[in-house]
Amino acid sequence: MARYTEAKCRVCRREGTKVFLKGDRCYTDKCPFERRPYPPGHHGRRRKKSTDYEMQLREKQKVRRMYGLLEGQFHDYFIEADRKKGITGQNLLQMLELRLDNVVYRAGFANSRNQARQLVRHGHFLLNGHKVDIPSHQVRIGDVIQVKERSRKIPVIQEALDVVDRRGIPEWLENDSDSFSSTIKAVPQREHITFPVNEHLIVELYSK
Repeated sequence: MARYTEAKCRVCRREGTKVFLKGDRCYTDKCPFERRPYPPGHHGRRRKKSTDYEMQLREKQKVRRMYGLLEGQFHDYFIEADRKKGITGQNLLQMLELRLDNVVYRAGFANSRNQARQLVRHGHFLLNGHKVDIPSHQVRIGDVIQVKERSRKIPVIQEALDVVDRRGIPEWLENDSDSFSSTIKAVPQREHITFPVNEHLIVELYSK
């Protein structure tokens, strides 16, 4: 599978906003985006007029990279979101938020979505009491994600839980620290998605 192998912080600088690929470091002064909030490269500081297409493309790339998806995967999510009732852009964000790897990250069991994806693939979580190792699995209201008992002392999970208060847990999740579990209380609404994203630009791009 194709994957991005260069410095992750360059992605944030290229997209002009933090996409939180480095976990806890993104919330500290050590984040390179705090010191150099302009695109990487020799011409990064030069101002240039952006076209409508470039703005739409950059928005799509930002969201795709934030959730760690390949182009084909992201396009498939858009097609499914467009088929559903409701507003396509919001449907898209809801589907991305309800991916199992994203829920593991949102619940504070991992410091980044990439780390959450690896933990899920390695079988460290239970979904409603059953083993699950598919990061893209769509969770539903009432589902319970739990860290396996033998996995609760894994350093990266402990480290993530130690700093979860800094990032915060969304309202649509309910954590139980005693059982190392998180329950889906509701479908995430647009106001629960606080990172800067203009989903209508993505819809415009794919609608051409």
